[in-house]
Amino acid sequence: MTVRIGMIGPGGMGQAHLDRIRTVIAGAEITGVSDIAPDNVRTVCEKYGVRGFDSSAELIASPDVDAVMICSYGPAHEADVIACIEAGKPVFCEKPLTPDAAGSLRIMEAEQKAGRRLVTVGFMRRFDRSYSEMKAILDSGEVGETLVIHNRHRNPGVPERYTWDMAINDTGIHEIDTMRWLTGEEIVRVRVDKPKKTTRRFEHLQDPLILIMETTSGIWMDDEIFVNNQHSYDIQCEAVAELGTIRLSDQHAVERTGVLGRHNVLTMDHNQRFGGAFVTEVQQWISAVACGEHTGSTSWDGYAAACVCDAGVRALESDTWVPVEMIDKPDFYA
Repeated sequence: MTVRIGMIGPGGMGQAHLDRIRTVIAGAEITGVSDIAPDNVRTVCEKYGVRGFDSSAELIASPDVDAVMICSYGPAHEADVIACIEAGKPVFCEKPLTPDAAGSLRIMEAEQKAGRRLVTVGFMRRFDRSYSEMKAILDSGEVGETLVIHNRHRNPGVPERYTWDMAINDTGIHEIDTMRWLTGEEIVRVRVDKPKKTTRRFEHLQDPLILIMETTSGIWMDDEIFVNNQHSYDIQCEAVAELGTIRLSDQHAVERTGVLGRHNVLTMDHNQRFGGAFVTEVQQWISAVACGEHTGSTSWDGYAAACVCDAGVRALESDTWVPVEMIDKPDFYA
């Protein structure tokens, strides 16, 4: 079976997925796109030879669309995800599922009413080989209990439209989900520390900042979020356990030695660093859709991450610990 996919919001991320589906991913084809920008729809249709829809509603309802990928702006996700659920079509939604927990809660309610898991959230780090190996070691118990986890999320730069809260709900959300998945625990409270600001930032930003998180068993996690480091896309993680320490290996494939010394090429964006994870993630989703199954992150994962983000944004304003407020996990997502 070839899964016919409709894509909503084929911007940079959407077109990267489209390229993967056309070149290295099996079992699917993009049959149509929609976007709030008509010019972008025309450009994508001409580039890829796909059909353009006048609206996301028209795309979701089309008999030529079996499943939907949503790569649009976060605030637009909720209505389209719920429309996919009501149409009975599997939907892959890039993070965040919604910008706040209330929207994700409404999506969960719609999905439970439908009686079937249809929503997969695009948390690609769960499919990264190095993170997966780290999780396997921690889950095995060979290094004892996990005590502390250090994270670093550094970008070379961000555009001026990057707002002050996006450090938490657009950048830090990756570590928030990864830490929930890595430890198998929920995050119960958060704090934001504010070090000296870089001069290489827009005035409205606190950059860098340190997001501190604590889990149900007391694991302490920090996340340095630095989005204007000027040199590379640099992702680091180190788990400190009772009997050992596990960290991600250096993030380059080739090291050169010569008259200029020893050096390596740095990754500059998420597609370079997590290209393999994106392929694995989308391939698994497509294979699951073809079999009528669900794989990957659920609406609950999107909701839980949003709850932590909500608390993190409040902590950014209040300079104190903020509790994470969540409902009990429904049996539907157990």
